[in-house]
Amino acid sequence: MNPFAAEYARARVDPSPNCGKRRGGVRPDALILHYTGMESAEAAQKRLCAPDSEVSAHYLVHEDGDVVQMVREEARAWHAGRSSWQGVEDVNSFSIGIEIVNPGHGGGYPDFPDPQIEALIALCRDVCRRRAIPPQRVLGHSDVAPGRKVDPGEKFPWDRLAREGVGHYVPPAPPCAGKALADGDAGQAVAELQAMLAAYGYGLDETGVYDGRTAVVVSAFQRHFRPSRIDGVADPSTRDTLARLIAALP
Repeated sequence: MNPFAAEYARARVDPSPNCGKRRGGVRPDALILHYTGMESAEAAQKRLCAPDSEVSAHYLVHEDGDVVQMVREEARAWHAGRSSWQGVEDVNSFSIGIEIVNPGHGGGYPDFPDPQIEALIALCRDVCRRRAIPPQRVLGHSDVAPGRKVDPGEKFPWDRLAREGVGHYVPPAPPCAGKALADGDAGQAVAELQAMLAAYGYGLDETGVYDGRTAVVVSAFQRHFRPSRIDGVADPSTRDTLARLIAALP
């Protein structure tokens, strides 16, 4: 018999042992979206429930829209790994993790099917409503682990989710000519860019030097919010999109 009933009414249950207590007694106030990055949905679900895998997620969304709950929301699933947001590490303790079946960049990275995205939107809306998760704390794995992770990737339809009330988003400014900040640059403009990225939540120190870490974080930002060009260069489009996102925060 299953040890718990699904907290999301449309989900079936396949319990994973890979979980524990949230550290410090925190309650989840963020939602982290991933892709599975495996060759099949069956392999992904099996791995997320295998005791020796040391990975899990609260939910798995299949291509056909089938939703599986593997960890109770009150528990700490092992989905984010080494990561941080808004200066807080141990993202697993303050978040709910959703895995989306997709082989990822290493497996051809196909588009996310409509039934899958529709089911994901319904799930996210339900979790965010019940857990009072604000839009700006619906994030990708690449946001909380820049450089280490790239999922759910540049094909993920963040704009579509936002139209349905899930996530924080503004229409990205199209790439255009103009002064860009890039590797090797230094000065006040770089420091301001770093401060804005950190203010939004990315793990980045304000050094005033456009180093490798800055380029990695800019790439992560672009992958989520300006996916038409992911190059780690803070061109006018990237900076304008970032400024409007911050201005649109509650």
